[in-house]
Amino acid sequence: MDEYVVLVNKHDEQIGIAEKLQSHREGLRHRAFSVILTNGSRILLQQRSDKKYHSPGLWANAACGHPRPGESLKAAADRRLNEEIGASCDLNWGAVTQYSAPVGNAMIENEVVHLFFGKYDGPFNLNPDEASDWQWIDRELLYKTGQDANRYTYWLRDYLKKELL
Repeated sequence: MDEYVVLVNKHDEQIGIAEKLQSHREGLRHRAFSVILTNGSRILLQQRSDKKYHSPGLWANAACGHPRPGESLKAAADRRLNEEIGASCDLNWGAVTQYSAPVGNAMIENEVVHLFFGKYDGPFNLNPDEASDWQWIDRELLYKTGQDANRYTYWLRDYLKKELL
């Protein structure tokens, strides 16, 4: 089944919809979200599955994705957190950022990203199509090592550079 994303202008105002892969092939600006889970001073990272069409095997935040047309950002963040790592918790909107970058496999991310934050100490049930591993990492250590392009996704490095975590 085709997935669609919401195309937006630089002010995050909807200007259309597009098929998800098309938006990434053409670098079309679209709305996205990232979920950041914490447990004390630690941040949860997931290792993206090798099955992912871009950034496979890299470490990223707990979950990320795109709201479907007509779906709220909060509902989409809740949905993807459960789909990716089998977790659920109260999420709170915390920030919005934008970035555009090539992410491998001839794909370009051009996103207006809403960050949602939650505290979590429960179990995980990783979806192998989405994530292959997880780890808690101390926030300070992540900030020290977070610019390693061979280890972390572009967007996670961008969030660290902008001090959003």
